Amino acid sequence: MNFPSVEILGLIAGAVTSMGYLPQLYRGYKTKSLMDISYYMPGVLAIGMTLWLIYGIFLKALAVIVANAFGITCSISLIIMKKIYS
Repeated sequence: MNFPSVEILGLIAGAVTSMGYLPQLYRGYKTKSLMDISYYMPGVLAIGMTLWLIYGIFLKALAVIVANAFGITCSISLIIMKKIYS
């Protein structure tokens, strides 16, 4: 595999993984309830993804940077929504 193919694979993997947040964000927005979501889950994930983001920046790995930046945004969005709707 050449570099562009590997980068495309990484971007697709990051997109598929990150899409896991979308149903929860959508449901939380529609129901205005995130009582079943703990603050710890998105908080710990945001910390871990921030570390991955820093790692990706050092390696200049676009797929790692994009996927984790999106994941951090989603995790923080869940935390904010939980705070607003609680």
